[in-house]
Amino acid sequence: MRTKKWLLAFLAVIVFISVLSACGSANSNKEGNAGTNGEGAANADATDPITLTFFDKNTGDKFDNAVAAEITKRTGVTIEIQQPTGNPAEKLNLMLASDDLPDLIMFERSSDLVTKYVESGAIIPLNELIEKYGPDVTEMYGDVLNKTRYKDGNNYYLSNWYGLENEPVFGFNMSKAIVKELAPSKAEGGEPFTASEFKQLLQDYKAKYPQIDGKETIALTMDGENFGGTFGTFKGMFGLMPFYENEGTLQIDVKHPKYREMILYMNDLFRAGLMDKEWAINKRQVWEQKIATGTIFSTTGAYWDVGGANTILKKDRSEDAQLFPYKVVADGVDPAKTTYGGRSSLGWDAITITKKNKNPERTMQLINFLASEEGQYLLMWGIEGQHWDLKDGKHVPRPETLQGFKDDWTAYTKETGIRKWTWFIKNGMGSDGTPYDLPGRYERGEIDKMALKNLSDSVYDSAIYEGLGPQGGTPEALNEQKVNDIVKQALTKAVMAKSADEANSIYDKMLGDMKAAGDERVEAIYTENYKMRTELWN
Repeated sequence: MRTKKWLLAFLAVIVFISVLSACGSANSNKEGNAGTNGEGAANADATDPITLTFFDKNTGDKFDNAVAAEITKRTGVTIEIQQPTGNPAEKLNLMLASDDLPDLIMFERSSDLVTKYVESGAIIPLNELIEKYGPDVTEMYGDVLNKTRYKDGNNYYLSNWYGLENEPVFGFNMSKAIVKELAPSKAEGGEPFTASEFKQLLQDYKAKYPQIDGKETIALTMDGENFGGTFGTFKGMFGLMPFYENEGTLQIDVKHPKYREMILYMNDLFRAGLMDKEWAINKRQVWEQKIATGTIFSTTGAYWDVGGANTILKKDRSEDAQLFPYKVVADGVDPAKTTYGGRSSLGWDAITITKKNKNPERTMQLINFLASEEGQYLLMWGIEGQHWDLKDGKHVPRPETLQGFKDDWTAYTKETGIRKWTWFIKNGMGSDGTPYDLPGRYERGEIDKMALKNLSDSVYDSAIYEGLGPQGGTPEALNEQKVNDIVKQALTKAVMAKSADEANSIYDKMLGDMKAAGDERVEAIYTENYKMRTELWN
């Protein structure tokens, strides 16, 4: 009897060990398979249907067009878009306060909200997820992952529209028809205007065309609501950067000696009657309407800012009546060292996974697909065989696809989904030499070509200078706001001063007021954060 009980117990142990061995072998095989395809064990059911909620500040449309359906087909993921009708920042603050979070959030990357969400633990670090499930993320993002780390060394978001794109930004937009008439050797671009040549061109325009169609002409106007675009354009011609690096410290840009020189140049144009007297109070709509009348020779800002007015000018007058982007170079500045094109290689947006996400592994697998080259072409070109074809190893858009964007960009995007879901977008070219951004970069118009010709060498990476200021809610943040208000008001007054001496006096008073408002405390934070960032990136 004892022998029988002993034998049964022994057999039970053998069976138990066999079961454990089989389970271990199965797990080993599963892990081995995962190792060969670069994906983890959670990938066994990688296309089982799940739904993820996504707060996308850029769109509130339903995820129901052709590209959306293809994403779901490839990944098993359906996305429920969440976006408020009001201010996205307000909604994000409420979501954080209430702990009512979606699975994914897209922020403005430079917003203080990203830091708030990180500090509160509302969004999760992505490093391990990227390592296990994001091989394409690692390959596509490269050093951007290093540069977007938080101070604790973790990545909490992935950039959107990342990678330095050699695309111009600001320039002096001038009527090509007038340039052809008054400065024909510069009309087709390639050779910049000097500061004195530009002033003479403005004077020649006013002398020859004091009125057009019975309306007084304006040689140079600006969008009063786009302070950064106005002063950014003039800073470009003087080669000024976002900050003044002076003997190891980072100072506010107006302390650069050339900044005063720039203001005096602007004041000279204003006093000569060459600048719109209402430039500082021009609302954007009024500014656009002025340009569309054909009585404006030039304006500052990005070349795409004048797109609406140019459409009217082209229709009512001629293609050359449009404002084309040109470069003006200040005295003593190397044309190749002008700074018209500050662009961040770290992108515009930050996409994160929240702590409420119950499927972080599947979410990273979705992200990995969308961030891959295959995913990028799906998002930005549409579906192969329907919107584009692969010919001789190159992506070739179908004619009807290109025409759809020409006829009605917004409607065609909404209908097809092409360039609608702009997530994890990388600037530049794919491996076959075609641009990821089909509608924006495949076929370039004449104005785009002029911008590239005249201003491409002025592009620089501004990422190192971004977000260096004090944290919101601190005394130094209040100092910074006071200083910024002082600068904006004083610069406007200095440009419109009745004499150069008065402009200089206003400038001197501005520097004194800035010091009294605590600018040195703010600059100490700029410098400290700049040094920390440099060390982190290295």
